Amino acid sequence: MNPLFERISINPAVCFGKPCIRSTRIWVALILDFLANGMSVNEILEEYPQLEIKDILAALAYGAEMSRERFIEIPLTEKLAA
Repeated sequence: MNPLFERISINPAVCFGKPCIRSTRIWVALILDFLANGMSVNEILEEYPQLEIKDILAALAYGAEMSRERFIEIPLTEKLAA
């Protein structure tokens, strides 16, 4: 498994169970939408200073795997995010 996927979490109690960047409520899909709409990596990092470039790369890697119709096993977390 790609080590970048450790930066993604899925918790049914956080953001309706959508894949998020770990320890945040920032959806993977939101990052992909920003990139698709022409936002640069630096602009995203400026807008969301809690993110690191590896978080954006993790979102891209996750999106790439999903587009191949592969399912990536991301363990559910039980702990509620603050």
